[in-house]
Amino acid sequence: MNDPEIRALLYPLLTEGVYVDELPTGTTRADVVHITPAFMHGYEVKGDGDTLQRVANQLRCYGEVYDFVTFIVTEKHLAKLLPLVPEWVGVLVAAPGQELRVHRAASYNATVERAPLAGLLLLEEVKQYLLALGLSGVSTLRRREVMTFLRTTQLVPLSGLAQYVRERLIARLPERLLHRAERKVERQRIGNRRRRKPTHKAKVKAKAKPKASKRKPTKVA
Repeated sequence: MNDPEIRALLYPLLTEGVYVDELPTGTTRADVVHITPAFMHGYEVKGDGDTLQRVANQLRCYGEVYDFVTFIVTEKHLAKLLPLVPEWVGVLVAAPGQELRVHRAASYNATVERAPLAGLLLLEEVKQYLLALGLSGVSTLRRREVMTFLRTTQLVPLSGLAQYVRERLIARLPERLLHRAERKVERQRIGNRRRRKPTHKAKVKAKAKPKASKRKPTKVA
């Protein structure tokens, strides 16, 4: 099974809130993130054509921000994946013609951190939240300085920040869908333009051949 086939089985299960494809998370992108007012659940899909080489980095990035993390794999990867992920990580198994099978349900993740969580948002959104808490002087800070502050401070409650992040990501979905639709139209336009070029060249060559046949043979002295 490939990635699109597995995602098609996952989407109907995400009945509350919203879900986002390819959400930048740390140094990677989460395949699918299910966001509700109460939690965020990150999903990583591993089809038959994928490898498990990036699991360690993906797990580290997801574990810093998502309340629940689940890997969805085919039978091909199951035995090799299990030693790579801790017990709190959920594992679903995808098979052709079947629903996703629960090998292990995800448990609550207690390793979420402030700075990586805030990294899901735009810098101005993070500053707005910090200013709302009454923290002065943050409006002029650079992103690196804001993240350093969040790593070291105890003045920002993790639960409040997490709720704010969920609210902002949910509110941003309509804009994200609009951009996705615009990109799709642009890809189609470029694809149509590329498909037309070979047709034009073929016509030019077809016209050129008759002309060549009308040339008189060169006389040999």
